[in-house]
Amino acid sequence: MDAVGVKVERVSKRFAHRVKGEVYAARDVTLDVRPGEFVTMLGPSGCGKTTTLRMIAGYEHPDAGRILIGGQDVTATLANERGIGFVFQNYALFPHLSIFENVAYGLRVRKRGAATLEREVSDVLALVGLTGYERQFPAQLSGGEQQRVALARAIVIQPRVLLFDEPLSNLDATLRVQMRREIRELQRRLAITAIYVTHDQEEAMAVSDRIAVMSAGTIVQEGSAEDLYYRPASRFVAQFIGRVNLVPGRVESLAAGGGVIEALGARVTASSIAQGVARGDRVDLVVRPESVEIGAARAGGPGARGTIKSRSFLGEKIEYVVQCGELALQAVRFNAGPAALFEEGAEVAIGIPAEGLAAIAGAH
Repeated sequence: MDAVGVKVERVSKRFAHRVKGEVYAARDVTLDVRPGEFVTMLGPSGCGKTTTLRMIAGYEHPDAGRILIGGQDVTATLANERGIGFVFQNYALFPHLSIFENVAYGLRVRKRGAATLEREVSDVLALVGLTGYERQFPAQLSGGEQQRVALARAIVIQPRVLLFDEPLSNLDATLRVQMRREIRELQRRLAITAIYVTHDQEEAMAVSDRIAVMSAGTIVQEGSAEDLYYRPASRFVAQFIGRVNLVPGRVESLAAGGGVIEALGARVTASSIAQGVARGDRVDLVVRPESVEIGAARAGGPGARGTIKSRSFLGEKIEYVVQCGELALQAVRFNAGPAALFEEGAEVAIGIPAEGLAAIAGAH
């Protein structure tokens, strides 16, 4: 089956709240997912990502806008007629049915013959690494194994689109890493269009071709993990995607989407500057901790100075907080041995990259 695209066109959904009155769970959401693409909707709790996913699935009906799958308008189409597979946060397995019957359920509803059903269930259990589990029951399986069953049940019906609603949130940290890798590999192997919902930034970056960041019911920025990490369009995105230092500065000049910023006593070339920022405006440079350079302070040396406020030794890396005036900078240095460590209270020289940074409108 060829992969299909999914289009969400200016979709909105309102709910009645007993205290707040009418509340928008999603407002004017537009998203274009290309055939075979893995797109993640990322955002904090209550931002509208799950509501949007449920509208794509057909479990919620939008108040405005439309949804297309494979170019067909499915806004008014029932969920079971949209050709989607849905992997739930809580697995939603039938506890009284064997693993075989859990996976076979969708095929039985579609009245597949016994021989076909047996073959297709066996094939998909092998695909997710659960051959031999057919007669087990959900309570006999670990969390990771139950998630594989849920995944097998979603794909055995050969859906056109695969939807995931925070599927790894109930697993421990190590298993989450393993399962997100398996989900991504399976999606690529099947060449199926997938839309994934999570509030975990690292998870989103690990699995996605593209990420749509949501806040207060709307998509505020979308792009690759690299785009969002290095070129955020707002303070919200900068602070939500990974750890960040927002270093105050002032625009000296603008050119070709970027410009020169004065910050921490140095002149820095920003490769991207948020729209609407003018020459002379105050901005915040987006400086990731691993980009902060710290070294031994030398008398009369150029650049900014700071004091090591705290240090966390994490084996392969050391995380520092460096107090530079009123600014507390997060810095990461990969471990180069005991001689490279700075002690708490040590005075250090601070540097930031000379170019390639993003600048967003300042809050000061």
